[in-house]
Amino acid sequence: MTKDFMQKLLDSGEGYTIEYKKNKNKLSSDVYETVSAFSNRYGGHILLGVIEVEKNGHKAGEVLGVRKEYIYDMKRNFITVLNNRNKFAPTLYLELEEFDYDGKTILWTYVPPTSGLCYCNKKIYDRIDDSDQDITDKTERIAEIVSRKSSDYREQQILPYANESHFKMELMDRVRRLVKSRDKDHPWKDMDDMEIMRSAGLYVENVLTGEKGFNLAAILLFGKPEVIKTCVPGYMTDAIYRVENVDRYDDREIVEDNLIEAYDKLMSFCLKHMDNRFVLENDISVDARELISREVVGNILIHRDYSNAFPAKLIIEEDVLRTENWSKSRFNGRLDLETFSPYPKNPLLASFFVNIGRADKLGSGMRNLYKYTKLYSHAIPVLSEGDVFKIQIPFKKSDFAPKKSDFAPEKSDFAPKKSDFAPEKSDFASQKMSINTLLNKCKEQSYNVTVIENIKKLYKEIETNQAFGISDIKEILDCAKSTAAGLMKRLRNMEVVVPVKGKGKGKYRFKNESEIE
Repeated sequence: MTKDFMQKLLDSGEGYTIEYKKNKNKLSSDVYETVSAFSNRYGGHILLGVIEVEKNGHKAGEVLGVRKEYIYDMKRNFITVLNNRNKFAPTLYLELEEFDYDGKTILWTYVPPTSGLCYCNKKIYDRIDDSDQDITDKTERIAEIVSRKSSDYREQQILPYANESHFKMELMDRVRRLVKSRDKDHPWKDMDDMEIMRSAGLYVENVLTGEKGFNLAAILLFGKPEVIKTCVPGYMTDAIYRVENVDRYDDREIVEDNLIEAYDKLMSFCLKHMDNRFVLENDISVDARELISREVVGNILIHRDYSNAFPAKLIIEEDVLRTENWSKSRFNGRLDLETFSPYPKNPLLASFFVNIGRADKLGSGMRNLYKYTKLYSHAIPVLSEGDVFKIQIPFKKSDFAPKKSDFAPEKSDFAPKKSDFAPEKSDFASQKMSINTLLNKCKEQSYNVTVIENIKKLYKEIETNQAFGISDIKEILDCAKSTAAGLMKRLRNMEVVVPVKGKGKGKYRFKNESEIE
């Protein structure tokens, strides 16, 4: 939340997607009615510690502020009620966040629309202009909401013949462990399997037809592969690693498991084939590779349109990670971090992933990708909306040039004696290139510091005219095969190595000084 956007919410006044609440020291019951109404309509922002007033002839928000000593209890009570299936259904994982507005605290949350009806105290509310209306007994209004949501959200489709035998119910124990690790008081940790299914909105009742059953979201999350195929024939994610064999692939995994298991496989694939770069976030070392992968994998599983047979793709190449998945597009073109408005494509799936700690609240993913990509590669990710949603995560910034000091090795390590650079004319042809020649080649390619350090370490270990391959690099650097393969490709691109015949396929040696152009 930026100050400019908060000011926009305050200047707009209450309406279909904005609600102010005076609540200074406790949550009023109508806060939850607004959550239900926003969920059933278009979604919206709730601002606590704000009242509506007349300003310059139009309605706007005036900040009173929430009393700081009551903030903790208000935030905790908000989460508790939304996770109480006797008061709220389906479970919504929302949080109140603090915003400092000229020394006064606003508590705010964004409520996304849900794919099914949202109940508050067993009543159904709808948002009409700036008011929340109880429509529990208004059949036609409910029918309109159900019709709109069923056309927008296929995940809500009830599958009348689905039963527990179609699911990997053993995954429920893992779900309980995941929610407990995220929140030791999470209500799911003490629920049985079917209670979790109902709480998560995966086993539902159509209030118009009386039809009950598991929905498509349940099948996608817990279903056996053969069952998922019958419900979503085009379901699969094609994971490809392509560095050495650029015409085909070096590694490939076709993932057809349910979303819980697919997440694990795709995360493993990314971590296997991306360079491990630890970076500092708030003076703490974090694995940016893992944090980027989490957002990319979560997006490709949660936010794709499962009504289309277009296969999702995750492709890792030498300089980029790319994904493609079919989308329910409301916008065409590149997304802008400052102006984009998030909307849930599969709210049930998104909510479930948030509950088990594999995703953050709506809208956080894009910001996280920007933050961690900058830390990882000094570059900016590209996200493009359309019929096909695309993400590109650059692994390096083309105009990023390491500091001059990065190319000036310690004298004790890389300053050969003068005699080393003045060999007898007769043996000059066999002299391995100098470290300065190698580093100048690195500079021409604008390689980042991590790559340069790996090349320097390799150079020190390889003898003159010694043949080496990807497996040798892997052993010397103690790195992943993908990292070793990428480094070998960089050496070839720099034209500082030549193939060695008779030593096996893929063996190279560093060029001699006389061979450098």
